[in-house]
Amino acid sequence: MKTRIVTAAVGLCILAIVLAFFDTVLFDLALALICLIGIHEVYSAMGFGRRQWYLFAAAVPYTLLIMLSSSAAVRALVLPASFLVVLFYNICLIANHGTLDFGRLAGFVYFGGVIVFCFYSLVHLKRVLPPEKFGCDAIYFILLVLCFAWGGDTSAYFAGRAFGRHKLAPIVSPHKTVEGAIGGVVGSMAAGVLVTFAYSLLDGSFPLLTVEVTARGYLAILGLGAVASVLGILGDLFASAVKRQVGIKDYGTIFPGHGGILDRFDSVMFIAPFVSIAVRHFFYLLAR
Repeated sequence: MKTRIVTAAVGLCILAIVLAFFDTVLFDLALALICLIGIHEVYSAMGFGRRQWYLFAAAVPYTLLIMLSSSAAVRALVLPASFLVVLFYNICLIANHGTLDFGRLAGFVYFGGVIVFCFYSLVHLKRVLPPEKFGCDAIYFILLVLCFAWGGDTSAYFAGRAFGRHKLAPIVSPHKTVEGAIGGVVGSMAAGVLVTFAYSLLDGSFPLLTVEVTARGYLAILGLGAVASVLGILGDLFASAVKRQVGIKDYGTIFPGHGGILDRFDSVMFIAPFVSIAVRHFFYLLAR
């Protein structure tokens, strides 16, 4: 437990440093690096090694292209680059049909795509909520994503230990319980309200949010938190199902006591796109 706490504290410090460079390309590069580490964890989980180096090598420039596609010129390259990457992986399968397993290749490509989709959602928030017009709104929503995910995880853990009786998905994740899941939903909602309240207090001294959070805004946060928590559980179960199928305990060891990038960010995978979509289309209408 001590190791987990120390790792979490160091992780929060790194997060603060990354967010300090939010309005620069360093933020995008930091997310790209996290993506690539996560993709490499999937690459290793699927049983690929040095002989299949070309599979991961192709993912590197493509991931950088997606994560750095803030400008229209770069975004124009995404479609032809996507075509070339898909074509490349098909050719790899044809050329190595005797040694390259289609199921593992498909798993690597699909899971890698989910990872890029997840973290690009955070870059997308930066693009649709530019600081010159929306102030620190995008940073707030990124923190909200993380609070929904990790607040739900923490609450689910303690609620499950205290009240867990009924298994949620006994084959995929034997330790998860229905009671823990309910605690996770409550925890995500509470974490969302707390970070919003803290941000509102800071907004009184330093203009941070471009929208004043009213009672309707808090109701919107509660609704987002409830849905996000369920999506976080699905992301967790998805990552656990893959681990169980490939026969590993953790995706990596980069976070002592926590595992790899995917062990720490599995619940973020579906929450980030959901919040990004909700903010883009609904939040500012509901919060006013």
